Amino acid sequence: MTGIVFAGGGTAGHTSPLIATAHAVTELDHDVRVTAIGTARGLETRVVPAAGLPLELIDPVPMPRRPSGDLLKVPFRLRRAVNQARDVLRETEAKAVVGFGGYVAMPAYLAARSLKLPIVVHEQNAVPGLANKVAARFARHVTTTFPDTPLPGATMVGLPVRHEITELDRADRRDDAIRAYGLDPAQPVLLVSGGSQGAHSINTAVAGARDRLLARGISIIHVLGLRNISEADVDIDDEQSGAGYRPVGFVDAMADAYAAADLMLCRSGAGTVVETAVVGLPAIFVPLPHGNGEQARNLEVLLAADAGVQLVDAECTPDRLDTLVGELIMDRTRLAGMSERARDAVPGDADRRLAELIMSVIN
Repeated sequence: MTGIVFAGGGTAGHTSPLIATAHAVTELDHDVRVTAIGTARGLETRVVPAAGLPLELIDPVPMPRRPSGDLLKVPFRLRRAVNQARDVLRETEAKAVVGFGGYVAMPAYLAARSLKLPIVVHEQNAVPGLANKVAARFARHVTTTFPDTPLPGATMVGLPVRHEITELDRADRRDDAIRAYGLDPAQPVLLVSGGSQGAHSINTAVAGARDRLLARGISIIHVLGLRNISEADVDIDDEQSGAGYRPVGFVDAMADAYAAADLMLCRSGAGTVVETAVVGLPAIFVPLPHGNGEQARNLEVLLAADAGVQLVDAECTPDRLDTLVGELIMDRTRLAGMSERARDAVPGDADRRLAELIMSVIN
């Protein structure tokens, strides 16, 4: 049986394409044994086993954002993590390593190189991360989600997305999905999510606009993030309009949330940008204001197609949300046009395309 190790973790931006690609590989060849490498501090400890994939943990090697004593510890931590990753590659008899970035990717790439194993890199963001920049110099193949990602020799394949997303019929599942949240299908629904970690600015703005949006008859499904939800976050129903507010920490079945929504308010991580486009869910994107600017770059393909709306983080205020959401969610013609253009803007078969490339490497 052929072994392939997949490396990527930390957030859903890394784990979701990893899971989608691993499943696509096993669909192509049932004799392939896939194993994921992650760290104990990432979302992968929850979602990878839930997806039916074996997970091996190694120590994380975070890069300090500022010069400090921790910077001196990086070489020792990296050496230990590389040794741990090398042990996993040997134990699983891996024939290749497929990396998606994140803390865990660099040790896996270096371990694979030391064992002379072929490496396939996938970069989900328009601006690549450090691990994928390094690995692109010696990887067998480098693939990207977006067309202009600056990595040498890169091929755009799109972002691997799970079948429950690519095959989602939002119109067919809408009413049942809305009722599952205890909401009225006759009311428009706004889905809010700042990603797997949540987003403070979005959560704060929605909290301030919530009562006004409910009074307009707009129901809200609010994914606050596991670290942000508290006992004070409770269901609310507006007696006059009949609209409801449903706060949750995390959504495992994101396809149902997409199906329930008429409009989404969200960050613009690559996963969210591509998934909303694939299912045709119109969205207001609020790019993360710090970092290396990749979230704003991720949006370029949708903005060029007039398939999304960008809202600057500093302008994500209760008053602005009340006006923007209120106007957009009631404009059915505009929403339908955004939905159609979004579907045309991104590939929906990236999981298969990347899986075929991986199999060509080991065969």
